[in-house]
Amino acid sequence: MAACTPVPPAPGQSGPAQGTSAATAGITSDVATGLDAPWSMVALGDGHLLVSERDSGQILDVAPDGAKLVVGTVPGVVHQGEGGLLGLAVRLGGCDGNPEPNPDTGCLDVYAYFTSGSDNRIVRMPLLGGAGRRSLGAPTVILSGIAKAGNHNGGRLAFGPDGMLYISSGDAGNSAAAQDRSSMSGKILRLTPDGSIPADNPFPNSPVWSLGHRNVQGIAWDGQGRMWASEFGQNTWDELNEVKAGANYGWPVVEGIGPDPSFTNPVLQWTTDEASPSGIAISGTTLYMAALRGERLWVIDLAGTPRATSTLVGALGRLRDVALTGDGRLYVLTNNTDGRGNPNDGDDRIVAVPK
Repeated sequence: MAACTPVPPAPGQSGPAQGTSAATAGITSDVATGLDAPWSMVALGDGHLLVSERDSGQILDVAPDGAKLVVGTVPGVVHQGEGGLLGLAVRLGGCDGNPEPNPDTGCLDVYAYFTSGSDNRIVRMPLLGGAGRRSLGAPTVILSGIAKAGNHNGGRLAFGPDGMLYISSGDAGNSAAAQDRSSMSGKILRLTPDGSIPADNPFPNSPVWSLGHRNVQGIAWDGQGRMWASEFGQNTWDELNEVKAGANYGWPVVEGIGPDPSFTNPVLQWTTDEASPSGIAISGTTLYMAALRGERLWVIDLAGTPRATSTLVGALGRLRDVALTGDGRLYVLTNNTDGRGNPNDGDDRIVAVPK
């Protein structure tokens, strides 16, 4: 078992053994192949997935049988380094301009986080038409001015149980900004769906929900309503944090677990070659975390003292995102075509994994 501190894995946990290629054992199956530098996937209520492609700026609709439809290209996306079209989120919309709402999903708005020529920003777009005929409506900018860089752009979007939009922003290479409450860099931000600042945010008239982050790329909530975030470290420790309003997670003063009580320590930490964590998804109190450099799926039991095991070690290459469908299916998104991986035939792909 690769090291994971401070909590060792529990003996007898179910699932494929550490170091075993689950794909070789025949317990994974391709859902879709031939994706180009995919970054985020979101499950819709009708079994389809929306997938963002970082470099092209395209959003794809992936059907349960693997068929792919280009829903649209997000205007203004500028790919440079790790920047481009990043996170996606969806919520029920007002059906404006949609003559045929899907009977399973209703009318949806798509939110996208992307790098433009001047900044990182978030737009909202109506998702028009039904399955197999979807397209994007005109974008509305709901937040702009997040600093961009060749790396550390953050980019994850997720709606919380409170209906608010949560946004992860990277430090954009300026680590000091993560400790500056007046900066949107190195933060988790919280907005209403229309982009305004909620009155109950921890800092008055500020979108900042938590600070002291280096590069969060995973956000999710467990069955107890607790918020969790996966975070890239620098050279030593990657982190899983339980995120609380107004808390400071220490970057760049501390990386991983530290002694300063003014900072909130991670719940779990990994060496960077085991993780480089990206997207997460949670079913009840089981958290699934995609690992890029670590080339594995971490499975974390959040009930009681969190415990971690891993599977798919080296089987699929770099993993960028993970998603759970409404009927309980678990999907992982590979990320071998973004310039840092070693693509195999068919990469990149969406793969179904038994829970």
